[in-house]
Amino acid sequence: MDALSLEPTLYTVKAVLILDNDGERLYAKYYDETYPTVKEQKAFEKNIFNKTHRTDSEIALLEGLTVVYKSNIDLYFYVIGSSHENELMLMSVLNCLFDSLSQMLRKNVERRALLENMEGLFLAVDEIVDGGVILESDPQQVVYRVALRGDDVPLTEQTVSQVLQSAKEQIKWSLLR
Repeated sequence: MDALSLEPTLYTVKAVLILDNDGERLYAKYYDETYPTVKEQKAFEKNIFNKTHRTDSEIALLEGLTVVYKSNIDLYFYVIGSSHENELMLMSVLNCLFDSLSQMLRKNVERRALLENMEGLFLAVDEIVDGGVILESDPQQVVYRVALRGDDVPLTEQTVSQVLQSAKEQIKWSLLR
């Protein structure tokens, strides 16, 4: 390995994964080109699940990567970094994600509740990690920011029914004046 690859960098997270208890992908976000195709990503996810789903430890070295993970009921959470990455940094990202989801799902962190609140998961991950750079490790801040972003959805990101409902409300209030 050359000296350049060991220099400190802000890009610490290579991927964030959430798998179900069968090892199937519920959420996956890769931040670099380590696994460029979906086929390679799925093979890596299957490998990582097979290596970790029966163990009680929180860290593994796999395919030259540092993997920190946590399981809860029927979900497996993974944060992946390079082999020379600080495990405590990766663990802080994992704990922040898990604690944020726990608060957002009212301590009901399981598959069905997560699937019903995927938009909250997407927003939370985006608040914690951006392009592989860790932005936040305080779950309270993440939950606060997700709540703010969830309330103020721009018109272009609203569903048709949300737009119609908003229009009905505006018409109703304009007629009542």
